[in-house]
Amino acid sequence: MADIFEGKTVLITGGTGSFGQRMVKSLLEKGSPKAVRIYTRGELKQVEMERLFPGESRLRFLIGDIRDRERLYRAMKGVDIVIHAAALKHVPVCEYNPAEAVKTNINGAMNLVDAAIDNGVERVMTLSTDKAVHPVNLYGATKAVMEKIVIQGNVYRGGKGTSFSCVRYGNVVGSSGSIVPLFLQQSKKGEITITDDRMTRFWITLDQGVEFVTRCTGMMKGGEIFVPKIPSMRVADLAKVVAPSAKIKIIGIRPGEKLHEALLTEDESRHAKEFDRHFIIEPEFPFWDASSHSGGKALPEGFRYSSDNNKVWLDGAGLKRILQEQKLLG
Repeated sequence: MADIFEGKTVLITGGTGSFGQRMVKSLLEKGSPKAVRIYTRGELKQVEMERLFPGESRLRFLIGDIRDRERLYRAMKGVDIVIHAAALKHVPVCEYNPAEAVKTNINGAMNLVDAAIDNGVERVMTLSTDKAVHPVNLYGATKAVMEKIVIQGNVYRGGKGTSFSCVRYGNVVGSSGSIVPLFLQQSKKGEITITDDRMTRFWITLDQGVEFVTRCTGMMKGGEIFVPKIPSMRVADLAKVVAPSAKIKIIGIRPGEKLHEALLTEDESRHAKEFDRHFIIEPEFPFWDASSHSGGKALPEGFRYSSDNNKVWLDGAGLKRILQEQKLLG
């Protein structure tokens, strides 16, 4: 981390969210940034977050929305590295407010690319999701478009030096959108609702997400989509760990919900490489140098990385241990 962020000014969009707060904590404790700018639209969350870091002179809190092009331009002046975590991400909210999801997740990404290039930002790392793969809901669709806009930013920059990349990973335990708090709340009434007991999901902790974003920001050349190797879990197993004595009620798959999620498709695997801890989906553009990342191996024809065909699974004991480590379970 010190090599990447040392002496740099870092801007984190959505920095008061679950990921943003953990990223800031990691940056301040393990790195040596010159300054860390938090760019969000929520005044109260900024005030509450500032109290978590008393006396920290490197933190800057900027009120702003990624929809606001002019404000974003001003916020990025003098910035070296951007971590883009701002998004509307709750599936039902995006379904009910589609135009707002487009304004934030798509138009915001366009503003991000323009502001970064014109301000001479060195690196931009954006956060995506497995729901962007073969999307069946609006949230996933906006994230798929976001990925395209950001990766194409490496062409759009012309002769300027800004590099853009993405990380794409699964559900984050402990985040504001995690199913764990919902299960804990439902367990108090003795009944947990599950849409389908066959459902599987990829699993990653906040700390693992921060570590992965940090590592990929350091190794990025510009144009890659980084995919971590993470375990799968059965949602029914999670429910049993969180509330072993609660009754489980099957309510059916909701609109815009998948039975299983994918992080890497058969079509993407043709221009992807496998490494010990991650995959890299390489861009299909003339600017890309195929030798940029050495040591990776080509994937077999038809390879697909999905939550139901994963080689690594979390059992009940593993899930319980992680929830206890995250202080989500006693």
